[in-house]
Amino acid sequence: MLEIEGLTVEFPTPRAITPVRDVSLTLKKGEIVGVVGESGSGKSLTALAIAQLVPYPGTVTARVLRLRGEDLRHASPRVLGTEVAMIFQDPMSSLNPALRIGLQLIEASQVHRGLDPAAAWQMAVARMRDVHIPAPEARMRQYPHEFSGGMRQRAMIAMALMNAPSLIIADEPTTALDVTVQAQIIDVLHEINRTHGAAVLLISHDIGVIAEICTRVLVMYAGRIVEDADLATILRAPAHPYAQALIAAVPTLDLDRARPMDAIPGRPPDLDSLPVGCAYAPRCPLAIARCRTEEPPLEDLPGGRRVACWVARDRLLEHHPG
Repeated sequence: MLEIEGLTVEFPTPRAITPVRDVSLTLKKGEIVGVVGESGSGKSLTALAIAQLVPYPGTVTARVLRLRGEDLRHASPRVLGTEVAMIFQDPMSSLNPALRIGLQLIEASQVHRGLDPAAAWQMAVARMRDVHIPAPEARMRQYPHEFSGGMRQRAMIAMALMNAPSLIIADEPTTALDVTVQAQIIDVLHEINRTHGAAVLLISHDIGVIAEICTRVLVMYAGRIVEDADLATILRAPAHPYAQALIAAVPTLDLDRARPMDAIPGRPPDLDSLPVGCAYAPRCPLAIARCRTEEPPLEDLPGGRRVACWVARDRLLEHHPG
């Protein structure tokens, strides 16, 4: 349903910055795929590039960038406004504080689908009901400040559903919400996926959130996908050292509180001065000489996964000869 090859985002600074580098991925109809990584890994810019929302003067290039067979780089505003929906991480800054919630929900369906106000209003009430907002008719007449954080995020999901998109991109939709509300938002996204059939690309820095809903996980570091595997494989036996470190850093209920929590040493590289070879090598405890001189390609490896790591590649091939 979504097909991407060689997606790159570049900003023409004095030393050109490339925060997204040669990203390739696919999404099937109805699939829920998670993108996980630290801040600055390129997750959100990848999402913005798919939706053609990269801010000026950023440029987007790709060998292939298609949604349902249509090239998104040349798609009309109507296609982008109906087939792709974005849910941003801060609904308070995404919603207009001066307009009632209902007026904001009906706008896209009026602009892109030509619905009259009455029909758009009834559709918005139905979408508010889909995301379990109580008394939707009354809530439609309220302002964003009259909603709680979780309710505002649900309103954003309802807005995303107004034009029945094929793809919903949820960019950190649970950030700044308490864990109970996080669980509710994840449940809503899962239910919307089942009932409306939209594919979901869920972006998060929290592997725990990804594990709640996704069937496949893309791990990003320094603008590249470094591992792509199904959820069970990632959780049971991550291959890339960075994926291993992310999972090890997730606290569990049986964590020994007498010992320090695991953390990834160092910090992500500056995008305008990436190291030679593997970008993760300076922080990697398993790095070998080749890692510091030659960047590993993202390649298909045994077990139905893609990994960009010389050490992981050798290990997987050793355990799966031929």
